[in-house]
Amino acid sequence: MQLFFRKVATSDGPFPVREALNVSELVDDRPDVTAVSPLETDLVAVSLGQGLMSVEGTLTAGLDMLCSRCLSPMHEDLKIEFRERFKQTSSVGEEEGEDGEFIAVTGDSFDIAPYCEELFVLHVPFAPVCSENCQGIAPAAGQNWSVGSDDSDDDDTKKIDPRLAGLKDFFK
Repeated sequence: MQLFFRKVATSDGPFPVREALNVSELVDDRPDVTAVSPLETDLVAVSLGQGLMSVEGTLTAGLDMLCSRCLSPMHEDLKIEFRERFKQTSSVGEEEGEDGEFIAVTGDSFDIAPYCEELFVLHVPFAPVCSENCQGIAPAAGQNWSVGSDDSDDDDTKKIDPRLAGLKDFFK
């Protein structure tokens, strides 16, 4: 997804940037992410003059994940706001402007895909939860709390380690 400063500056209006990026390799190391749709970019580049360019829009993607509490499958749609300013510079040494107001770019063109991918990775949920009231998995039964209760809660003798059973009557 190359953006050219000259091409954006000479366009009659906002320059649209629409493309689908394959971001599956960015979440390969996440075992809770089972599938990811391509990252759709709906961006608009506008020349601000003097080698400045503003790129704004939205990034969208769908994720199939496993709930971090109960391990049930879930789907999450990401809608990410993208808003960056780029400045064409002649030297490599020139860094971001004051307060990070722009990103310095050497040359007439640059690839915008790494900036989109970075925002995607930052917005993937760290510990996804299927619902706010998800109770997780029952420790003894090994099933989802919302499906059924923990069967071993009714019988206290099942909870006592047989090696420590003699200590049960110690404080009586």
